[in-house]
Parts: sequence; structure tokens; C-alpha cells
Amino acid sequence: MKSKSVRLPPMQALNAFAAAARHGGFSQAGEEIGLTQSAVNRQIAQLEAMLGTPLFDRIGRRVRLNEAGRAYAEELVPALDRIRRATARAAARPTHRALRVATLPSFGMRWLAPRLPQLTARHPDLIVDFAARSEPFDFAHENFDSAVHFGVRLDWPGVEMDFLFREEAVPVCAPDWLAAHPLRTPADLLDVPLLSQSSRRDAWPRWLSAAGVDVSGLRPGPAFEHFLMLAQASAAGAGVALIPSFLIQPELEAGTLVIPFARPLSSERAYYLVYPPGALSGPLALFRDWMVEQARG
Repeated sequence: MKSKSVRLPPMQALNAFAAAARHGGFSQAGEEIGLTQSAVNRQIAQLEAMLGTPLFDRIGRRVRLNEAGRAYAEELVPALDRIRRATARAAARPTHRALRVATLPSFGMRWLAPRLPQLTARHPDLIVDFAARSEPFDFAHENFDSAVHFGVRLDWPGVEMDFLFREEAVPVCAPDWLAAHPLRTPADLLDVPLLSQSSRRDAWPRWLSAAGVDVSGLRPGPAFEHFLMLAQASAAGAGVALIPSFLIQPELEAGTLVIPFARPLSSERAYYLVYPPGALSGPLALFRDWMVEQARG
């Protein structure tokens, strides 16, 4: 048996009710949505007539949300919020060739940004907006088409991933600092400030252990949220930092950072391009192919 369709209330009446439910009155609701108090009253009366039940108790000039109104608001307000977010996402697409990509801050600045002219040359009508994000998120609730992730595949369930590359972290410091603090063996690092990236505090213990150093006496040093902050602190003479080499090529080439020990630290974690299942088509497919080609080249 075919179910009977239910006509949706007018959007203006729903907005008036949601505003009145938030503010607990018609006057403030009218100020929020640009209607007079009497106009809000008429919109809600129209909604109540359509639903066949009052949503507010009217006591003289005062109104108060009743039980039916509270139950309706609990379902309606989140639904209106989802409609607004969906509308904002749709309006943010200036063309069918636009993408929004979340990237790790240092990766975006040092690996992605220098390569963007090549992407523009290949796909001049492809618009890609980048935003900094450091943690996995739910694509269903965020306005992103894709993201760059560092970790292992299990870190971000429910998405598709393309492997980009692994990194090698190297110890670096300022040349003047190294001249004033000679480092002859890796064990000498136990006596100097060791700078870390805040989400990878295990990097120094792993590097030292791989170099045969007993880390039982290791003292934790300052930590920085982003690798480029870490690189600047090390270049300023704050101590020795462990940084992925691909992120500090300009500093190494300019000589503002030097490598005291040529012992890179590898990891099972890697960089991946991630996106929702079944989303790989159109502009995203073009961007994905370019990213994979750049990473493997």
C-alpha cells in the first residue's frame, strides 16, 4: 500500500518557530530573522494549524514552549542546521571543477605549494582550495573532498587511501650552534636540548636507540606543533631537531641547518591521499592522479 505523502511546512514558518524556540519568545525571534513580532506570531500560528497542535502556551502577552513544541524543536533545529551546512557547501562550489583539500600544515607549505604551478599548467580550470588540518575527520560532516594524512591505514577508517611516500627524518641544528657544541658521537646528544614535534615525541628515543644509545637518561626537550616552527627554532640555536628531510631542503641548501649525524630515521607511517569511498571521479580523480605522480616522481 502506498504511503500518504506529507506536505512540508513553509520554510519561513519553520525558521520563525526555530528562532522562537531558541529565544523563548516572538520578539527576539523576529529581531533574529528580520520579521515583526506579529509576523512571527502569524507564521507560528500557520505552522500550528498545519500540525494540528499548539507549540506554545500563550499566557497573556507571554509565550512558552510546550511539550509538543519542545519535541518538535529537538528534531527540527538539527535538521535546519544540516540544511544550512549543505547549502553552504553547495554554494562554496564556484564551478564543477572546484575541490577543497585538507593538508598537514608543513606538508602543504613545503611539498604541495611549490608544486602547484605544475598542477595549474596541467589543469588550468581546476580550482583547488587548501586548508590546514592535522587530524582525521569525518568527511560526512566536513566541507572537504580530500585530505593528506600521515600515519598508517588503520588510523583513518572508512576512507579510501592512495600511498604517496614515506619520509626520513634527520637530526639538524644551526652551524654556529654546532661549532659551539661539538657532537662527536650520538651519545653526546643526551647532554644538549633535543627539540621535538609535539605529535612525535617518540622520535628521539627511537633515533637514539637505533644509534645504540641508552635512552634511560634522556631528558625531554621543547616541543613544537609544526615542523617549520621546529626548524626555525633549531636554526635560531635552540638545539637539535629531528625533522623529515624533504621539509627542510631550503634550509639545508642555504646552510642555515646542518646534519651532524647522517643517520636517517625511517618509519612504517607514511603520507597518504585520502577521500570518501566512491568519490574518485571528475576533478578529484585529476587531482589524485597528479598527486600520485608527483609523489612517485
